[in-house]
Amino acid sequence: MSYYDIDAILTDSQKVPCTFEVDVPGLGYLESSSASPDIKAGTRIQLPLWLAEMLAISQRLGTLENVISLDIPEALAPRVQNALKADPKTVELRSLATHFYGLGERVLGLFEEEELCDVLINTYKQRTAEISDLAHNPQGALGGDAGAFLRGLDEEERQLFRVAHDSYKDMKAFMGEKTRK
Repeated sequence: MSYYDIDAILTDSQKVPCTFEVDVPGLGYLESSSASPDIKAGTRIQLPLWLAEMLAISQRLGTLENVISLDIPEALAPRVQNALKADPKTVELRSLATHFYGLGERVLGLFEEEELCDVLINTYKQRTAEISDLAHNPQGALGGDAGAFLRGLDEEERQLFRVAHDSYKDMKAFMGEKTRK
């Protein structure tokens, strides 16, 4: 991951649910529904991943207790995991998180969720096979369920589709030149 990688920046800006464990003076503006200038212990709030991660590991940085506790984001909740286990190709990952796999990777770095890891790996394998099929058969990708599937691809899958489709076109052009000689 590069410092200037826009996909990494967008992944880090995705909101994750957090619960404040301590009172925090002067940050009440983070909670839009509160008129208080402070955040009280027990307050649940959505924070960008980069900020939530820093606050969650604060105990290791010298504070007496954690400032917040992190929860699994809605995009990776058990309900979504069950849908992905049933049929990964029917879930619109883009509507859950535009950088779904990046979010999953970052969350797995914070939580020890073996089952989530297995679900994400299986989802990626099954969906990439479908992406490859559709990239090599552009006419089939235009209609029916394939169109809905392509609209639901997350950003990484879209890049994969583009690369697979471009390589198919380049190979087809190359093979066409070879047969003409």
